[in-house]
Amino acid sequence: MRAKTALWAVPLALFVASGWSGNCFSQSDFGPQPTEEWAPASATNPSQLVVAAVSPNSIDQFDFLTDAAEGNTGENASRAESDPPAKRPGQISSSKIGIGVKISTLGVGIEAAVPVTSKLNLRGGFNFFRYNREITSAGIHYDGHLHFQSAEAHIDWFPFGGFHISPGLLFYNGNALTANASVPGGQTFTVGGTAYQSDPSDPVTGTGTLDFVKVSPSIMVGIGNLIPRNGRHYSFLFEIGGAYQGSARVALNLAGNVCDTSGLFCRSVASDSTVQANIQSQQQKLRNDVNPYRFFPVASLGVGFNF
Repeated sequence: MRAKTALWAVPLALFVASGWSGNCFSQSDFGPQPTEEWAPASATNPSQLVVAAVSPNSIDQFDFLTDAAEGNTGENASRAESDPPAKRPGQISSSKIGIGVKISTLGVGIEAAVPVTSKLNLRGGFNFFRYNREITSAGIHYDGHLHFQSAEAHIDWFPFGGFHISPGLLFYNGNALTANASVPGGQTFTVGGTAYQSDPSDPVTGTGTLDFVKVSPSIMVGIGNLIPRNGRHYSFLFEIGGAYQGSARVALNLAGNVCDTSGLFCRSVASDSTVQANIQSQQQKLRNDVNPYRFFPVASLGVGFNF
């Protein structure tokens, strides 16, 4: 039945599509006048009428195939609307701030960065670390406290990719070593190359400090960007470099009485000039021991997130 319908419907559809019927009747006085019922047919594409004559459901299929050929399917259209526009090379990331955490030779750090240009970031951070240890050196017992506390600022320049060169400052260098010193009475110790005995009636006690200037220039190089320009929201960071903090400042303050090694001749540490000169010599020795750290090496590893 469908085959027969198709056979007689195709010529009829071609006849109607060619427009002859409309032309003939419109030019004849006997032809019926156009009505609103014929409007949809005249608006229909002739090729669609042919397809419709062969198969009643073909019009919808034709529309779908046409849309697919033109790339206008609903899925493609929605995907095109949802996909963000591609970033141009060198375009600044839409992220406004990046935050990172790191572990370095300056301690545990927290830092943040903001973009300045497509190749420059402004970055600042804070580092801290605490460590306590008891040691004995040259007969003097030290209860030491290592305090690492610093604040830094850098300009990150990215000549290519994630590689960066970062000049900056430790604008607050609170890294310091403090200690409480003591020598039990009757025990021998050495200060400035001279041996003494701590007076049992007034044992030697004191304090010691070692620190650096508060502002130190620094330079770092590394891989990673807190605000990647490729749109990623996570980053891994690695840096090496150092801060020039100059020579250490050492202060050793002792009190109590010292005696000669026989324990017979005792005097006050504070009033004896020879003992004070030996303390000054001991301070200089400590300063020379830490002098290699006037350029403090910095290596760090961290992760970042930007939004």
